[in-house]
Amino acid sequence: MLLAIESSCDESALALFERGVGLRGEWISSQVSLHAEYGGVVPDLASREHLNNFAPLLEAARREVGFEGVDEIAVTTGPGLAACLAMGLAVANALSLAWKVPVFGVNHLRAHAHSPFVSVYEEQPAAFDHRLADELLPHLSLIVSGGNTILARIEKDRSLSILGQTIDDAAGEALDKGAKLLALGYPGGPKLEKLAVGGDVKAYQFPRGLVGKPHLDFSFSGLKTSLRYQVEKMGPEAAGADINNLCASYQEAVVDALIRKSDKALKRGDYKSMGLSGGVSNNSVLRARFESLGKKRRVQSLLAKRCHTGDNAGMIAFSHVFEKQSRGAELLDIAPSLPLDALA
Repeated sequence: MLLAIESSCDESALALFERGVGLRGEWISSQVSLHAEYGGVVPDLASREHLNNFAPLLEAARREVGFEGVDEIAVTTGPGLAACLAMGLAVANALSLAWKVPVFGVNHLRAHAHSPFVSVYEEQPAAFDHRLADELLPHLSLIVSGGNTILARIEKDRSLSILGQTIDDAAGEALDKGAKLLALGYPGGPKLEKLAVGGDVKAYQFPRGLVGKPHLDFSFSGLKTSLRYQVEKMGPEAAGADINNLCASYQEAVVDALIRKSDKALKRGDYKSMGLSGGVSNNSVLRARFESLGKKRRVQSLLAKRCHTGDNAGMIAFSHVFEKQSRGAELLDIAPSLPLDALA
Protein backbone atom coordinates (compact mmCIF):
# COMPACT_ATOMS: atom_id res chain seq x y z
CA MET A 1 0.00 0.00 0.00
CA LEU A 2 1.12 3.55 -0.77
CA LEU A 3 0.84 6.63 1.46
CA ALA A 4 0.79 9.95 -0.43
CA ILE A 5 1.46 13.41 1.00
CA GLU A 6 0.57 16.77 -0.58
CA SER A 7 1.52 20.23 0.75
CA SER A 8 2.41 22.34 -2.29
CA CYS A 9 0.29 25.35 -1.28
CA ASP A 10 -2.49 25.81 1.28
CA GLU A 11 -3.94 22.29 1.48
CA SER A 12 -2.50 19.61 3.77
CA ALA A 13 -3.53 16.24 2.39
CA LEU A 14 -2.95 12.49 2.75
CA ALA A 15 -4.16 9.50 0.76
CA LEU A 16 -3.79 5.73 0.95
CA PHE A 17 -3.71 3.83 -2.33
CA GLU A 18 -3.82 0.06 -2.73
CA ARG A 19 -2.65 -1.40 -6.02
CA GLY A 20 -5.32 -3.47 -7.69
CA VAL A 21 -8.01 -1.61 -5.75
CA GLY A 22 -7.49 2.14 -5.90
CA LEU A 23 -7.83 4.83 -3.25
CA ARG A 24 -8.61 3.47 0.22
CA GLY A 25 -9.01 6.86 1.82
CA GLU A 26 -8.27 10.57 1.47
CA TRP A 27 -7.89 13.24 4.15
CA ILE A 28 -7.49 16.96 3.59
CA SER A 29 -7.32 20.13 5.66
CA SER A 30 -8.07 23.35 3.79
CA GLN A 31 -6.82 26.82 4.71
CA VAL A 32 -9.19 28.84 2.51
CA SER A 33 -10.92 30.61 5.40
CA LEU A 34 -7.57 31.49 7.00
CA HIS A 35 -6.23 33.22 3.89
CA ALA A 36 -9.53 34.82 2.83
CA GLU A 37 -8.97 37.96 4.90
CA TYR A 38 -5.67 38.54 3.04
CA GLY A 39 -7.17 38.02 -0.42
CA GLY A 40 -4.72 35.23 -1.26
CA VAL A 41 -2.33 32.65 0.16
CA VAL A 42 0.27 33.92 2.66
CA PRO A 43 3.24 31.48 2.45
CA ASP A 44 4.36 31.83 6.08
CA LEU A 45 0.86 31.18 7.39
CA ALA A 46 0.41 28.27 5.01
CA SER A 47 3.61 26.51 6.11
CA ARG A 48 2.70 27.02 9.78
CA GLU A 49 -0.70 25.46 9.22
CA HIS A 50 0.88 22.42 7.53
CA LEU A 51 2.91 21.91 10.69
CA ASN A 52 -0.30 21.96 12.72
CA ASN A 53 -2.41 19.89 10.34
CA PHE A 54 -0.39 16.79 9.46
CA ALA A 55 -0.49 15.15 12.90
CA PRO A 56 -4.32 15.17 13.09
CA LEU A 57 -4.55 13.99 9.47
CA LEU A 58 -2.19 11.09 10.14
CA GLU A 59 -4.20 10.13 13.20
CA ALA A 60 -7.43 10.17 11.19
CA ALA A 61 -5.87 7.98 8.48
CA ARG A 62 -4.51 5.56 11.08
CA ARG A 63 -7.86 5.31 12.80
CA GLU A 64 -10.04 4.97 9.67
CA VAL A 65 -7.87 2.73 7.48
CA GLY A 66 -4.57 2.02 9.22
CA PHE A 67 -1.00 1.98 7.99
CA GLU A 68 -0.49 -1.78 8.01
CA GLY A 69 0.92 -2.81 4.67
CA VAL A 70 2.29 0.62 3.72
CA ASP A 71 5.49 -0.20 1.85
CA GLU A 72 6.25 3.13 0.17
CA ILE A 73 5.54 6.85 0.43
CA ALA A 74 4.96 9.37 -2.37
CA VAL A 75 5.28 13.10 -1.69
CA THR A 76 4.90 16.27 -3.75
CA THR A 77 8.33 17.83 -4.27
CA GLY A 78 7.28 20.57 -6.71
CA PRO A 79 6.15 22.88 -8.04
CA GLY A 80 4.76 24.93 -5.19
CA LEU A 81 5.64 27.23 -2.30
CA ALA A 82 9.08 26.31 -0.97
CA ALA A 83 8.25 26.38 2.75
CA CYS A 84 5.09 24.35 2.18
CA LEU A 85 6.83 21.73 0.04
CA ALA A 86 9.52 21.42 2.70
CA MET A 87 6.91 20.58 5.34
CA GLY A 88 5.49 17.72 3.30
CA LEU A 89 8.92 16.33 2.49
CA ALA A 90 9.91 16.48 6.17
CA VAL A 91 6.83 14.44 7.12
CA ALA A 92 7.58 11.92 4.36
CA ASN A 93 11.20 11.52 5.41
CA ALA A 94 10.28 11.13 9.08
CA LEU A 95 7.75 8.40 8.30
CA SER A 96 10.22 6.74 5.94
CA LEU A 97 12.76 6.46 8.76
CA ALA A 98 10.19 5.29 11.29
CA TRP A 99 8.60 2.68 9.03
CA LYS A 100 11.75 1.75 7.08
CA VAL A 101 10.06 2.23 3.70
CA PRO A 102 11.24 4.21 0.64
CA VAL A 103 9.91 7.65 -0.23
CA PHE A 104 9.46 8.91 -3.79
CA GLY A 105 8.94 12.36 -5.27
CA VAL A 106 5.97 13.30 -7.45
CA ASN A 107 5.56 16.29 -9.77
CA HIS A 108 2.36 18.06 -8.70
CA LEU A 109 1.54 19.23 -12.23
CA ARG A 110 2.02 15.78 -13.73
CA ALA A 111 -0.31 14.46 -11.03
CA HIS A 112 -2.96 16.89 -12.28
CA ALA A 113 -2.44 15.59 -15.82
CA HIS A 114 -2.90 12.00 -14.58
CA SER A 115 -5.87 12.69 -12.29
CA PRO A 116 -8.61 12.15 -14.93
CA PHE A 117 -7.46 8.51 -15.18
CA VAL A 118 -8.20 7.72 -11.51
CA SER A 119 -11.81 6.76 -12.25
CA VAL A 120 -10.70 4.55 -15.14
CA TYR A 121 -8.31 2.69 -12.83
CA GLU A 122 -10.91 2.18 -10.12
CA GLU A 123 -13.48 0.86 -12.62
CA GLN A 124 -11.21 -2.01 -13.73
CA PRO A 125 -7.82 -2.06 -11.96
CA ALA A 126 -6.68 -5.32 -13.56
CA ALA A 127 -7.48 -4.06 -17.07
CA PHE A 128 -6.08 -0.54 -16.61
CA ASP A 129 -2.81 -1.00 -18.50
CA HIS A 130 -4.62 -2.68 -21.37
CA ARG A 131 -7.26 0.06 -21.57
CA LEU A 132 -4.58 2.76 -21.56
CA ALA A 133 -2.70 1.20 -24.45
CA ASP A 134 -5.74 0.30 -26.55
CA GLU A 135 -8.37 2.91 -25.72
CA LEU A 136 -6.96 6.05 -24.09
CA LEU A 137 -3.46 6.90 -25.32
CA PRO A 138 -2.31 9.17 -26.90
CA HIS A 139 -4.13 11.59 -24.60
CA LEU A 140 -4.61 15.37 -24.74
CA SER A 141 -4.37 16.94 -21.29
CA LEU A 142 -5.72 20.39 -20.40
CA ILE A 143 -4.52 21.52 -16.98
CA VAL A 144 -6.25 24.67 -15.74
CA SER A 145 -5.44 26.12 -12.33
CA GLY A 146 -4.67 29.36 -10.56
CA GLY A 147 -1.01 29.21 -11.51
CA ASN A 148 -0.96 27.12 -14.69
CA THR A 149 -2.78 26.73 -17.98
CA ILE A 150 -1.18 23.98 -20.05
CA LEU A 151 -2.00 21.75 -22.99
CA ALA A 152 0.07 18.56 -22.98
CA ARG A 153 0.27 15.23 -24.79
CA ILE A 154 0.66 11.89 -23.03
CA GLU A 155 2.08 9.21 -25.32
CA LYS A 156 1.54 5.45 -25.31
CA ASP A 157 4.72 5.00 -23.25
CA ARG A 158 3.23 7.46 -20.72
CA SER A 159 5.83 10.12 -21.50
CA LEU A 160 4.54 13.68 -21.46
CA SER A 161 5.30 16.76 -23.56
CA ILE A 162 4.00 20.34 -23.43
CA LEU A 163 2.09 21.57 -26.48
CA GLY A 164 1.19 25.04 -25.24
CA GLN A 165 0.90 27.09 -22.08
CA THR A 166 0.06 30.56 -20.86
CA ILE A 167 2.56 33.28 -21.64
CA ASP A 168 1.29 35.48 -18.79
CA ASP A 169 -1.67 35.01 -16.42
CA ALA A 170 -3.15 31.54 -15.95
CA ALA A 171 -6.89 31.03 -16.47
CA GLY A 172 -7.55 30.64 -12.75
CA GLU A 173 -5.50 33.74 -12.02
CA ALA A 174 -7.57 35.67 -14.58
CA LEU A 175 -10.81 34.53 -12.93
CA ASP A 176 -9.54 35.41 -9.45
CA LYS A 177 -8.23 38.82 -10.54
CA GLY A 178 -11.47 39.49 -12.40
CA ALA A 179 -13.42 38.67 -9.26
CA LYS A 180 -11.18 41.03 -7.30
CA LEU A 181 -11.86 43.85 -9.78
CA LEU A 182 -15.57 43.19 -9.26
CA ALA A 183 -15.09 43.19 -5.47
CA LEU A 184 -16.38 39.62 -5.08
CA GLY A 185 -13.90 38.50 -2.42
CA TYR A 186 -11.68 35.41 -2.09
CA PRO A 187 -11.59 32.80 -3.50
CA GLY A 188 -12.82 34.71 -6.51
CA GLY A 189 -13.26 32.07 -9.21
CA PRO A 190 -16.10 30.13 -7.55
CA LYS A 191 -17.88 33.35 -6.56
CA LEU A 192 -17.65 34.67 -10.11
CA GLU A 193 -19.00 31.36 -11.46
CA LYS A 194 -21.98 31.51 -9.10
CA LEU A 195 -22.89 35.06 -10.13
CA ALA A 196 -22.49 34.17 -13.82
CA VAL A 197 -25.44 31.76 -13.62
CA GLY A 198 -28.33 33.36 -15.47
CA GLY A 199 -26.16 36.13 -16.90
CA ASP A 200 -25.87 36.92 -20.61
CA VAL A 201 -22.55 35.66 -22.00
CA LYS A 202 -22.89 38.07 -24.94
CA ALA A 203 -23.62 41.18 -22.90
CA TYR A 204 -19.97 42.29 -23.06
CA GLN A 205 -17.36 41.49 -25.71
CA PHE A 206 -14.20 40.59 -23.84
CA PRO A 207 -11.07 39.52 -25.80
CA ARG A 208 -9.85 35.93 -26.33
CA GLY A 209 -6.08 36.23 -26.27
CA LEU A 210 -4.07 34.43 -29.00
CA VAL A 211 -7.00 32.31 -30.24
CA GLY A 212 -6.29 33.40 -33.81
CA LYS A 213 -2.64 32.41 -33.63
CA PRO A 214 -1.46 29.06 -35.03
CA HIS A 215 0.37 28.03 -31.85
CA LEU A 216 -1.28 26.54 -28.75
CA ASP A 217 -0.19 29.08 -26.14
CA PHE A 218 -2.67 31.05 -24.02
CA SER A 219 -2.83 34.66 -22.81
CA PHE A 220 -5.25 36.07 -20.25
CA SER A 221 -3.62 39.32 -19.08
CA GLY A 222 -5.39 41.36 -21.76
CA LEU A 223 -8.74 39.96 -20.65
CA LYS A 224 -8.20 41.17 -17.10
CA THR A 225 -7.20 44.62 -18.39
CA SER A 226 -10.30 44.76 -20.58
CA LEU A 227 -12.52 44.08 -17.56
CA ARG A 228 -10.78 46.81 -15.57
CA TYR A 229 -11.44 49.34 -18.33
CA GLN A 230 -15.07 48.22 -18.56
CA VAL A 231 -15.62 48.64 -14.82
CA GLU A 232 -13.92 52.05 -14.83
CA LYS A 233 -16.10 53.13 -17.76
CA MET A 234 -19.31 51.97 -16.07
CA GLY A 235 -18.50 53.05 -12.55
CA PRO A 236 -18.85 50.88 -9.41
CA GLU A 237 -22.63 51.30 -9.04
CA ALA A 238 -23.45 50.42 -12.66
CA ALA A 239 -21.04 47.49 -12.59
CA GLY A 240 -22.65 46.21 -9.41
CA ALA A 241 -26.10 46.51 -10.93
CA ASP A 242 -25.08 44.43 -13.95
CA ILE A 243 -22.79 42.02 -12.08
CA ASN A 244 -24.41 38.83 -13.45
CA ASN A 245 -23.86 39.82 -17.08
CA LEU A 246 -20.32 41.00 -16.39
CA CYS A 247 -19.44 37.71 -14.69
CA ALA A 248 -21.09 35.60 -17.39
CA SER A 249 -19.34 37.44 -20.23
CA TYR A 250 -15.98 37.40 -18.49
CA GLN A 251 -16.19 33.70 -17.62
CA GLU A 252 -17.27 32.92 -21.19
CA ALA A 253 -14.13 34.62 -22.53
CA VAL A 254 -11.93 32.38 -20.37
CA VAL A 255 -13.80 29.17 -21.18
CA ASP A 256 -14.05 29.95 -24.89
CA ALA A 257 -10.28 30.52 -25.16
CA LEU A 258 -9.59 27.21 -23.40
CA ILE A 259 -11.98 25.24 -25.59
CA ARG A 260 -10.84 26.80 -28.86
CA LYS A 261 -7.18 26.03 -28.18
CA SER A 262 -8.09 22.48 -27.09
CA ASP A 263 -10.03 22.00 -30.31
CA LYS A 264 -7.06 23.22 -32.32
CA ALA A 265 -4.83 20.68 -30.55
CA LEU A 266 -7.28 17.84 -31.21
CA LYS A 267 -7.32 18.61 -34.93
CA ARG A 268 -3.52 18.23 -35.06
CA GLY A 269 -3.16 14.89 -33.25
CA ASP A 270 -4.33 11.30 -33.28
CA TYR A 271 -5.80 11.45 -29.79
CA LYS A 272 -7.93 8.68 -28.30
CA SER A 273 -8.91 10.64 -25.20
CA MET A 274 -8.79 14.11 -23.68
CA GLY A 275 -8.60 15.05 -20.01
CA LEU A 276 -9.51 18.12 -17.97
CA SER A 277 -7.86 18.75 -14.61
CA GLY A 278 -6.69 21.43 -12.18
CA GLY A 279 -8.58 23.69 -9.82
CA VAL A 280 -10.47 25.59 -12.52
CA SER A 281 -11.71 22.29 -13.99
CA ASN A 282 -14.23 22.32 -11.15
CA ASN A 283 -16.05 25.05 -13.09
CA SER A 284 -19.34 23.55 -14.32
CA VAL A 285 -19.47 25.58 -17.54
CA LEU A 286 -15.94 24.50 -18.51
CA ARG A 287 -16.70 20.86 -17.72
CA ALA A 288 -19.83 20.87 -19.87
CA ARG A 289 -18.09 22.58 -22.80
CA PHE A 290 -15.13 20.21 -22.57
CA GLU A 291 -17.40 17.17 -22.70
CA SER A 292 -19.26 18.66 -25.66
CA LEU A 293 -15.97 19.16 -27.48
CA GLY A 294 -15.08 15.51 -26.93
CA LYS A 295 -18.39 14.39 -28.42
CA LYS A 296 -17.98 16.74 -31.36
CA ARG A 297 -14.50 15.38 -32.15
CA ARG A 298 -15.43 11.81 -31.22
CA VAL A 299 -12.72 11.62 -28.59
CA GLN A 300 -13.39 10.16 -25.15
CA SER A 301 -13.41 12.92 -22.54
CA LEU A 302 -12.13 12.22 -19.03
CA LEU A 303 -12.78 14.76 -16.29
CA ALA A 304 -10.99 14.69 -12.97
CA LYS A 305 -13.37 14.03 -10.09
CA ARG A 306 -14.32 17.24 -8.37
CA CYS A 307 -12.52 16.06 -5.23
CA HIS A 308 -9.34 15.74 -7.34
CA THR A 309 -9.49 19.09 -9.13
CA GLY A 310 -7.77 21.07 -6.39
CA ASP A 311 -4.63 20.20 -4.43
CA ASN A 312 -5.09 16.69 -3.07
CA ALA A 313 -3.06 13.61 -2.18
CA GLY A 314 -5.23 11.16 -4.12
CA MET A 315 -3.81 12.34 -7.43
CA ILE A 316 -0.27 12.27 -5.97
CA ALA A 317 -0.67 8.60 -5.06
CA PHE A 318 -2.13 7.71 -8.44
CA SER A 319 0.52 9.66 -10.36
CA HIS A 320 3.28 7.64 -8.70
CA VAL A 321 1.57 4.44 -9.79
CA PHE A 322 0.85 5.80 -13.28
CA GLU A 323 4.42 6.95 -13.93
CA LYS A 324 6.09 3.70 -12.85
CA GLN A 325 9.27 5.69 -12.38
CA SER A 326 10.41 8.03 -9.63
CA ARG A 327 13.58 8.99 -7.78
CA GLY A 328 14.42 7.62 -4.38
CA ALA A 329 14.60 9.45 -1.05
CA GLU A 330 18.35 9.90 -1.14
CA LEU A 331 17.97 12.12 -4.23
CA LEU A 332 14.88 14.05 -3.18
CA ASP A 333 14.72 17.77 -2.63
CA ILE A 334 12.02 20.36 -3.12
CA ALA A 335 11.77 22.05 -6.54
CA PRO A 336 9.43 25.08 -6.26
CA SER A 337 9.63 25.83 -10.00
CA LEU A 338 9.51 22.24 -11.26
CA PRO A 339 8.05 22.24 -14.82
CA LEU A 340 5.39 19.85 -16.04
CA ASP A 341 7.75 18.03 -18.39
CA ALA A 342 10.23 17.10 -15.64
CA LEU A 343 10.06 14.13 -13.30
CA ALA A 344 10.22 14.90 -9.59
